[in-house]
Amino acid sequence: MITTRKIATRAAEVNVLSGGTGPDLLFLHNAGGVTAENPFLLALAKKYRVFAPQLPGYGDSGDSDNIRDMLDVTLHSFDVLEALGLEKPLLGGMIAAEMAALRPREVEKLCLIASAGLWLDAYPVPDIFTLLPREFPAYMFHDAEAGAKIMATGGNMNDPAFLIPFLVTNARQLGMAGKFLFPIPDRGLKERIHRIRARTILVWGDSDRIFPAPYAQAFKSLVPGAELVSIPDAGHQVVLEQTNAVMAAIGRLG
Repeated sequence: MITTRKIATRAAEVNVLSGGTGPDLLFLHNAGGVTAENPFLLALAKKYRVFAPQLPGYGDSGDSDNIRDMLDVTLHSFDVLEALGLEKPLLGGMIAAEMAALRPREVEKLCLIASAGLWLDAYPVPDIFTLLPREFPAYMFHDAEAGAKIMATGGNMNDPAFLIPFLVTNARQLGMAGKFLFPIPDRGLKERIHRIRARTILVWGDSDRIFPAPYAQAFKSLVPGAELVSIPDAGHQVVLEQTNAVMAAIGRLG
């Protein structure tokens, strides 16, 4: 069961989803956000005591004018960690990579799943801020038809009663995501990624069209000692298409 509570940081009032028992895990969501019904979050809660703070501008978290760039997002995440009273939890997400590079002695275990943060000129990342709702499934999922059903969560993308609230929510979320992803997701991580000392697992879907396989290889070459787990029949949303395989990969961290 996932519960919610609010905590306050200097930047904003933040909604935190949490549940489960076991080792502490801080799940830092991607640009798509996270909800209490997220199947991957529920899977994590079966093995870990998981905490999933929603970034300002996402879900029931407040908005914030104090977060302007990637450094602000990273420091805000450390403030969340402190407010939750967590010490050296297993971390996941793009922001976690920045945290591990900024304070390497405070992050011991790191899982990066189809992570943003690098840029390869030969493989430009699609501009997610220009995609139409109907285009997202093909970019996000190996199985676009199944992905469309997951994204719609029972709604109909052709029904204005569903589509308009979806677009409003999506615009609010992308407003925050744009602060660290627009116009490209390169915020200088490659200049500090060598500082990471955490034991690191990289998890990538073989069919990822947002950050294709060369990005996985780039992270592997740049993060000292990183292990790459490539998962077949999965796209960028590998956590939803191949949840069990992703859980097994995270389990390699102990």
